[in-house]
Amino acid sequence: MLKIGGQKVPTKVLVLIGSEGLLIILGLAFATALRFMSSHWEYAGGHTIERFLVVVLMCEFALYYNDLYDMQVMKSRAILLIGLLQALGVASIGLALLYYIAPSVSLGRGIAALAVPTIMALIFFWRVLLDSKGFFFLGRPERVLIVGTGPAGISLTREICSRPDLNLKVLGFLDEKGENIGKSLVNPGIIGGISELEALVKEKEIDRVVLSLKEQRGRMPYRELLRLKFAGVTVEDAHTVFEKISGRIALEKLSPSWLIFSAGFRKNKFLLAAKRAIDIAAALFALTLTLPVMALVALAILIESGKPVFFRQKRVGLNGEQFEIYKFRSMRQDAEKSGPSWASDNDNRITRVGAFIRKYRLDELPQFFNILKGHMSLVGPRPEQPYFCELLESNLDFFSQRHTVRPGLTGWAQIKYQYGSTMEDAKRKLELDLFYIKHLSISLDIAIIFETVKVILLGKGAK
Repeated sequence: MLKIGGQKVPTKVLVLIGSEGLLIILGLAFATALRFMSSHWEYAGGHTIERFLVVVLMCEFALYYNDLYDMQVMKSRAILLIGLLQALGVASIGLALLYYIAPSVSLGRGIAALAVPTIMALIFFWRVLLDSKGFFFLGRPERVLIVGTGPAGISLTREICSRPDLNLKVLGFLDEKGENIGKSLVNPGIIGGISELEALVKEKEIDRVVLSLKEQRGRMPYRELLRLKFAGVTVEDAHTVFEKISGRIALEKLSPSWLIFSAGFRKNKFLLAAKRAIDIAAALFALTLTLPVMALVALAILIESGKPVFFRQKRVGLNGEQFEIYKFRSMRQDAEKSGPSWASDNDNRITRVGAFIRKYRLDELPQFFNILKGHMSLVGPRPEQPYFCELLESNLDFFSQRHTVRPGLTGWAQIKYQYGSTMEDAKRKLELDLFYIKHLSISLDIAIIFETVKVILLGKGAK
């Protein structure tokens, strides 16, 4: 089971990536055979397999950065077709640049001209087949039974229902007292009482039992659960399953003991030192690379609304210590004369230049100086203003735990959720931040950086 951090990558996504890689190779082989009227693998000096793999990697990166591994895209064939045209167009441009730099890896113009429409057709019709028939070769979805009617189980069921790529199916809930049978909590509803647990597991052919009791004391069916566990049925609690499939730690009925005894939250000295070394190297490289862009942004701000170009503001960092964050000014000079407030849709405080630089995250570029000074990391929870920290700490349990790591220029919450402007948004982002802190690793940071590039290219989530 492949995971990013602690989040499971759905089997359907892995199957899609693998099968489309094979289809790209098949398209290239067909184009090669048609071009030379032969199925012989060696041509133009050999190394055909290596050349094919270069094309596969370029195409799959282009598909990923065009959001075509989001399973919801397959619901619209028109969007799928446009997305494929864009992705393969980008891949073709990327390969053309690569072949110009390294001609030895080129397939040849004749093969490329035949391969692009072939690969396009193969992937499109494969996706249409999967859309109409489903992933029939994976067998039936894993059947899930929720024991209890607690809010964590309800949230988990909503998540599963919204994610067909998970290949999970919730058969229903068991009520703690055996009451309210037939009542719909989400969809499906309550199908029995806890006393019927073993009988329903057998009758419904349940693969996974998930515990979500409102009150565990005195009501946990220990003997029945033990018998099911030793019979081979997977038994887990709702928070653990929710974390695996969503990449969040649900705050509903989350007890401190779950956090204390849950695996993770490790911060060894080597990891922290490696993370800091990467931060410094990346910040120096990024500043060198983006200095011309920063100069243009500064000039645009000066022309539109004058000085100051930079915006400085107190933020809360590691261990609750405050620091001054640097950004390009994207709002009017008097934007906070009435006090701090979250940005909102169509915020009239944002200038025209500000709207553009916010969309593509160019306003954040000066924060590389914060990273060099040690106030921030490349990846971590976004730093909040002291006013909002006080507000959120009084309304959200565990909010102060965000400050156990350096805040980041980008983070898990930034790539998984839109800009937050309400208390509910802040809660959702905290759930994502807690997941990141629990699974802190260099590999997770790298995955977040890859996804951040996609978010910037597509202009997602900015306000």
